[in-house]
Amino acid sequence: MRLSPPSWQRIEQASQWNAVYAGSEANVSASCCKLGMAATHVTVLPDDEIGEAAASTLRSYGINTAQVQRTPGRIGIYFYENAASVRSPKIIYDRFHSCFANIKPGSVDWEEAMAGADWFHWTGITPAVSEGAATVCKEALLAARKKGMKVSGDINYRRVLWQYGKSAREVMPEMISYCDLLVGGLEDFKNCIGIEDTSFEKACEKIVKQFPSVKKIATTHRETKSASHQFVDAVLWSKNSLLKSSRYELFPIVDRIGAGDAFMAGLIVGELSGKTDQQTLEFATAACALKHTIEGDVNLASAEEIESLMQNNNTGKLLR
Repeated sequence: MRLSPPSWQRIEQASQWNAVYAGSEANVSASCCKLGMAATHVTVLPDDEIGEAAASTLRSYGINTAQVQRTPGRIGIYFYENAASVRSPKIIYDRFHSCFANIKPGSVDWEEAMAGADWFHWTGITPAVSEGAATVCKEALLAARKKGMKVSGDINYRRVLWQYGKSAREVMPEMISYCDLLVGGLEDFKNCIGIEDTSFEKACEKIVKQFPSVKKIATTHRETKSASHQFVDAVLWSKNSLLKSSRYELFPIVDRIGAGDAFMAGLIVGELSGKTDQQTLEFATAACALKHTIEGDVNLASAEEIESLMQNNNTGKLLR
């Protein structure tokens, strides 16, 4: 659950909080559903009214919640302070000992959960939350590989979450070894797998040599003029070449949280719908850009809106 002060208040000013239910993998699932794909989300929520509100939110996006477990406990929380002008946004995590952090190995029937599925997606936030979550995530990856599913991973390195006694470098390399598509930047590579380079392309060459199952690697680039004015583009390394996307100016920014998840969903949908690598990259980058105009963590842009932005049609016009 994301809690934010109204408008541009600082956390220390807040006497009211806006609540949004989200999460990195959940954001990707919701965006995939919005773009016409079917998605099932696997997680653990509290067995109370808060858990029901979160589950109801997932269902409202079209996500199948049949694999959402309900147990006594609390939901993971993060506090988000919006940014403006020269002031940067701020996030404070409160995820220790949540229902999800307490998930037990063997508690998910992955054969059932993955029935009929073509793709499995995970992020580096999950194995950072707890050892139990890391173990269950590994179980999922092994099951997906056994079923011949495509696997994508967004490294999403979050330093402050790795607190249960193991480092990202101890846990992440094996998990990355099961991926077909990887999203991450140079800092993620350095912190999670110890690969350092000033060139994204050269880093990708090292990654595929170390992890032969990885076929494609993507990342977004952000140029920041201020918290409200930025530029975004992206690259996709595939078949030993680096593809570059169009560049978008974002001004003013409404909400940047979840932009990476929007990008990830665009990549997945592009891959599953048979787009070329360049088309997939352009679609994902346009989805990422549109997310900056939408409040909350989830990208509510439709495929038609994304395609229209790619073609520079109706940009900023009143549609009646």
